[in-house]
Amino acid sequence: MPIDGFAPYAKEEVDRYTRMRWWLGLTWGDVFNKHTDIYPDKTGLVDDTGSWTNREFRQSVDTLAVSFIELGIQPKERVLLQLPNWHEFVFSFLALQKIGAITVILIPRHNQTEINHFCNLTEPVAWILPEQYGKIAYQPIIDDVLRENPHIKNIIQVRTRGETAHHDLEKLMDRGNLTPANQKALENRRPDPDEVSQILPTGGTTGLPKLSPRSHNCYMNNVEYHGYRWEITSQDTIMVVTPLGHNLSVHWGMGAALFFHAKLVLLDSVRPEDVCEWVQREGVTAIPAVPALFSRIVQMPDLSRYDLTSLKKISVGGAPSTPELVKGVYEKIGAQFVNGFGSVEGTCASTRLGASIELICGSVGTPICPYDELKVIDQNDNEVGVGVDGELVSKGPGIFTGYFKAAERQKTFTKDGYFRTGDQAKKDAEGNIWITGRIKDIIIRGGENISAVEIESMMSEYPGLVDSAVVGMPDKILGERVCAYVVLKPGAEVTLEGLVSYLKGMGASVLQLPERIEVIEEIPMTRVGKADKKHLRELIKRKMELEGKI
Repeated sequence: MPIDGFAPYAKEEVDRYTRMRWWLGLTWGDVFNKHTDIYPDKTGLVDDTGSWTNREFRQSVDTLAVSFIELGIQPKERVLLQLPNWHEFVFSFLALQKIGAITVILIPRHNQTEINHFCNLTEPVAWILPEQYGKIAYQPIIDDVLRENPHIKNIIQVRTRGETAHHDLEKLMDRGNLTPANQKALENRRPDPDEVSQILPTGGTTGLPKLSPRSHNCYMNNVEYHGYRWEITSQDTIMVVTPLGHNLSVHWGMGAALFFHAKLVLLDSVRPEDVCEWVQREGVTAIPAVPALFSRIVQMPDLSRYDLTSLKKISVGGAPSTPELVKGVYEKIGAQFVNGFGSVEGTCASTRLGASIELICGSVGTPICPYDELKVIDQNDNEVGVGVDGELVSKGPGIFTGYFKAAERQKTFTKDGYFRTGDQAKKDAEGNIWITGRIKDIIIRGGENISAVEIESMMSEYPGLVDSAVVGMPDKILGERVCAYVVLKPGAEVTLEGLVSYLKGMGASVLQLPERIEVIEEIPMTRVGKADKKHLRELIKRKMELEGKI
């Protein structure tokens, strides 16, 4: 039986997806077991503390799983997992999957308000987290959360620096005993692949995050078909740099490494120098990341001192990529570049290896799974034609069935069951999807809707421009006007007149011309690597209030 709060797939969908083998019937534990059984002596995992062969990897996960059973964690019970890019994340995640528990994945920076919100929805029985991470000391957070959530029975801490009042993950791994009886118990805890495997928070910038429950079958569909799209094989070494609490890293990184028998490298740093050093050290061939990471790498003045010849492919998502970035990757690194679109809800599209720079920078390619339906609809839910803007909706074996414990399904899905992504898009004649904005990220100037993404795309090759974000600034008469935040190369200059003239030359309409420029050192980002436009809108509003303009 599915857990309360999860909307199961319709029986006809389950039957069809299973019959057509779009769902393979594999759990996370099945995929991990196959990976470690087929290549037991291959190095499977590397992080800042060491490396593990797949045989050692399997032993560690299975002994931890036994300890989790002994702690009393039951099938379908929820467990919060809040760890950075450490091997303990992977060990814990897989151990929980093998015993049929449901992992609620958090990032290290989630605060008490967000964690209490997640706890209220999921009612976890355990919480795995560091004792300390960077400047974050977690004990005060633990105290606050436990006051509100006494149902959390077990706190399991990682990388403790002495005695702890809670469980120590390393000691749990040492304590687990793989007796024949325990191994049999572990086999008996294998979950149904139609059950929920993990719950992921959305990356929204307004309000508290919603929670996306994903079944083993649905999520493995994403993992399998994205791996095919950027051609991951057992010869690859995938390095995860984006935090493992993000869907991009779980799906494109950890999942792909296990499914396709690649080596997985975890790097707990986004410093360009560290990324380059680890690529060189580990012979990394593939990196999934956000574009901002590689923007910083290609601008490194001493990039040539690193040997990056092993790096063959880069898959990015979460934000648009500029022509300057793609050209920089081709010329300075020599890797192929894939631009993707993905979400915790399962909607996934991507360009292919060898796609043109124009296609990479303008579109997100086609659906990664040919059996998922991604279409563009108008306000009446009718599909629109080629080149016409509308809302991107999706349905298929890789798409979820609704947010966890969400009451208003009609706002999330169309009447015929397509998920409303909230993204504004259009399709070209070849079926490539071009994201033109967020439905809620539209500037409304005098009643006219203006796509911020289209303006940013036209600005992307402006001389001296490194990055940009376009937002609406308040106006007493028109409601909003266009404001462009820009990041410049050292020594570069920009004027409003010069930018407007350039955009006119690019074919921009009068409505798309910025009416103010703000030069900043960097574009602020949300936790999932997207421009934090809510923050930028608040900044310009406060500035205009001080200027007496509103």
